[in-house]
Amino acid sequence: MSEVHLRKLEAMYLSAPINRFYEPTIAIDKSAATIGLRVRPELFHAAGSVHGSVIFKLLDDACFFATSSLVEDVFVVTVSFTTYLVRPVSEGQLTARGRVVHAGKNVFLAEAVVETASGKEIGRGNGSFHKSSIALSPELGYVL
Repeated sequence: MSEVHLRKLEAMYLSAPINRFYEPTIAIDKSAATIGLRVRPELFHAAGSVHGSVIFKLLDDACFFATSSLVEDVFVVTVSFTTYLVRPVSEGQLTARGRVVHAGKNVFLAEAVVETASGKEIGRGNGSFHKSSIALSPELGYVL
């Protein structure tokens, strides 16, 4: 695992078209990733809180990139993911911290927690991830 790989993964994440809308931040270390997101009304459901899909995205992204930190040749894919939504949130900054809990040859397990700036847990999740046959390349945004 190299620092260059980690920085390329961060660039790949930030260049994904979906993230133009979410405007997240990311920091990746070996077996770990932290995703940040500012809460704003565009992320709310009808009852005025952040939609659960946003919490899922934070959890999955943190686990995905924690896993990807260990795989330098191909894109990793989410195979399954379980999400637990703990409480609603309608303001502030959210932070998801993911970490790999099992690293096999091709299959990885990771878990993550999303918290507010004051440390209140908003959600948690865990998932399984698998190496794909898609090579990491500049076309995916995997560049510096």
